[in-house]
Amino acid sequence: MLDKIRRKLLMYIVRYTRHSVVYNMLYPSWWHAMYFKSFGKKINYLSAIPNRGAGIGHQMANWIAGYWFAQKFNLKFAHIPFSTREWDDFLNFGDNEVTVNELLNAKYKKVRLPLFNENDEKELKIIGQIIQSYSNEKVVFVLEQDQFYYKQYEVMDDLKVKFKKAHDDTNLIYDKDTLNIAVHVRRGDITIGQLNKNPNLLIRWQDNDYFVNVLKNVLRNLKSSKPIKVYLFSQGKIEDFSEFKDIKNVQYCLDMDAKSSFLHMVYADILITSKSSFSYKPALLSDGLKICPDNFWHGYPLSDNWLIADEKGEFDTEKLQKWV
Repeated sequence: MLDKIRRKLLMYIVRYTRHSVVYNMLYPSWWHAMYFKSFGKKINYLSAIPNRGAGIGHQMANWIAGYWFAQKFNLKFAHIPFSTREWDDFLNFGDNEVTVNELLNAKYKKVRLPLFNENDEKELKIIGQIIQSYSNEKVVFVLEQDQFYYKQYEVMDDLKVKFKKAHDDTNLIYDKDTLNIAVHVRRGDITIGQLNKNPNLLIRWQDNDYFVNVLKNVLRNLKSSKPIKVYLFSQGKIEDFSEFKDIKNVQYCLDMDAKSSFLHMVYADILITSKSSFSYKPALLSDGLKICPDNFWHGYPLSDNWLIADEKGEFDTEKLQKWV
């Protein structure tokens, strides 16, 4: 309970001071950089805390930010486990990584870094100065909670190796003799009732019509030698998805647990994502074709197996035809 109160208090302090002149002054690491200049060569580490109060997609974004910024600042990466042992084992991202607790037991000092804008050279320079000031000490730097990183796909090749070391495409409900299309429709945490109370959630909402339009564009333009089957991953009741009634061979996966849904999205031949980190992250781990919504808060790579759909569900169908 005390830890939860502490986290909330820190969150409010960061929120209300982040863009003020006093923000960096809240961090002992900033003051350290002001008074100490070091040119040592200790091997130091950087990590990020998966947000314990957030969903697994959000937690993965935190972890990935730590993994990327460790490389960005020429540090080694240290693993902090996800909120549950089950997800930590499932994702396998800690494979061959030293943990922060192991470093602390080896007398490394934990140092918190201020939030920074990854595109602001001035703020990046400050973080570099902080890191440099500790270069003669044994330190594991920890990013502030929810440090943002846009191009999460830049580390996806490493993540695929880790994840697929723990999983393969067996034990799925897919038929290997069909072309399997997975559709993730974000519901559960965002409902029409919630939208009426909080219009800010609109950035995350997409009507069923969007997904139906994407699907129809796929089915109309895809030349497959295999039969096609559609798997809809969401929450709710079948009658909540009446817009899909005219699409053939739809299996509604509304009661499947989160890890199984995640695994099926990774191994789908085609994955249609929603405005949700829960389907964006399987897209990063997938070797299949991904069709993703525009105006998402993380980036997409320029690649033949990533197609971007507009708000009406329209996308480059010529790329789709080339993919097959």
